Amino acid sequence: MAQDEPVARWIDPLDPAAGPRYLQIADRITAAVATGALRPGDRLPPQRRLAELLDVDLTTVTRAYAEARQRNLLDAVTGRGSFIAARPEALGPPVDLSMNIPPAPKGVRLAELMQRGIAEVLARSSADLLMTYHVGAGSLADRAAGCAWLEPMLGRIEPQRVVVAPGAQPALVALLTVLARPGETLLCEPLTYPGLLAAARLRGLRPAPVPSDDEGLRPDALETTIHAYGAKLLCLTPTIQNPTAITMPERRRREIVALARAHDLTLIEDDPYSLLAGDAPPAIATFAPERTYHVATLSKALTPGLRTAFVVVPDGTAPDALARALRAITLMPAPLMTALATHWIRVGAAGDLLDGVRREAAARQALARAILPLSGRSHPNGLHIWQPLPAHWDRHRLIEAARREGLGVTPSDAFSVEGRAPDAVRISLGGVPDRARLGEALATLAAIIGHERVADHSVV
Repeated sequence: MAQDEPVARWIDPLDPAAGPRYLQIADRITAAVATGALRPGDRLPPQRRLAELLDVDLTTVTRAYAEARQRNLLDAVTGRGSFIAARPEALGPPVDLSMNIPPAPKGVRLAELMQRGIAEVLARSSADLLMTYHVGAGSLADRAAGCAWLEPMLGRIEPQRVVVAPGAQPALVALLTVLARPGETLLCEPLTYPGLLAAARLRGLRPAPVPSDDEGLRPDALETTIHAYGAKLLCLTPTIQNPTAITMPERRRREIVALARAHDLTLIEDDPYSLLAGDAPPAIATFAPERTYHVATLSKALTPGLRTAFVVVPDGTAPDALARALRAITLMPAPLMTALATHWIRVGAAGDLLDGVRREAAARQALARAILPLSGRSHPNGLHIWQPLPAHWDRHRLIEAARREGLGVTPSDAFSVEGRAPDAVRISLGGVPDRARLGEALATLAAIIGHERVADHSVV
């Protein structure tokens, strides 16, 4: 019918595995406004008609329109219907290419997985126990789940070496509290995770960058930097490094370990991505178990909301000091979320979710490789791309140009230890829910990078 022709420009069949249908409809309205398929003043189909077209019930469309109004996308006129809002802010926040989060996997209904998992946890556990205070490094069941989750990277480890933390960030703060005193030096990569820099500054430590190349930290530079600062602590991310996406080869890892032993250096291996990578070399902790604290969070491999990380302390080291520091910082992990993570690991749901995230990340990386300039560095299953800029771009101008087009990306300054940063940006691929909209955003960013300005401001 003629009245349905405008609908074809912005609506397509809903995906049964992509979450609540009303949110899918609202997301399609959001994307259509962003791309210009729907413009200010356009009238949306009557709710009953759209329900017929999508083969959903009327309540679903009513909820979708209400959600779109909540996002400031729609104006409702009594007796006339719903119209795309005329205000410029109707586009809402920028398309988020700045946050490193795992993408929602296709074919996995996270809401149903959570509902079923929590129901099974409550069937096996006391609600009162889950809602009270928990002291220590974690229950034996939770620590055993951590061992099972980490076995592909570390091999068999004892639960007594595992500390359960409410995410990697509190774990890093606690480790720096235990392992260094204010005023001491923390060696790290020259471009590194901003959370590590924030934790170091909070603890009064002096971050010192170790020069790197395309294989990670340079052993010769590490030895020179150790001597220059008298440092005894090094934190590094050897697999899909954030932000450069470098994965340190096994030979280089062994060289770093040999220097650590020679200079009695303690190592913190921040390892959020090895399981996601699927092809990572052996963890540094397997080469130096006597001096390495291994941190592995579920936030980057599964979903940030679990707020669960596992810290493996060096062989022969008691976890008590780390557990006390974590308690002083965060009191405890949320027992219900920890129990859910443990249950998912035990029944295999965590592995299924990891596989789904890995497949979706790989699809998004393939999409990005087809669109973005070839100079970027990434891992085929990674969550981000490190994109150096051509000579005609200054990163600050690039960020402003991207923002004008409704895109949020992260400049290299956010990761720089010394404040001297290259003209480059980190592009995160997991924060945009819809893969098609991600492609549109990447196309706009590629146009900005390649031509300094975008002629068609309606691309995103």
